[in-house]
Amino acid sequence: MNWDQIEGKWKQLTGDVQARWGKLTNDDIDVVEGNREKLVGKIQERYGVAKSEAEKEVDEWSARH
Repeated sequence: MNWDQIEGKWKQLTGDVQARWGKLTNDDIDVVEGNREKLVGKIQERYGVAKSEAEKEVDEWSARH
């Protein structure tokens, strides 16, 4: 699924996002609003990983959807 589709279905995907990245709060999910860069930033912030690692995780997750 590409990011335009993810943005359009964000409300439906939030449960899966929280299952994958459990440290993200509901407020984090609301702020992201399906925006890839915001999601990467929130993952970096909550998990303390490098941007490249967060991007890799997001890309792997999005490829499965």
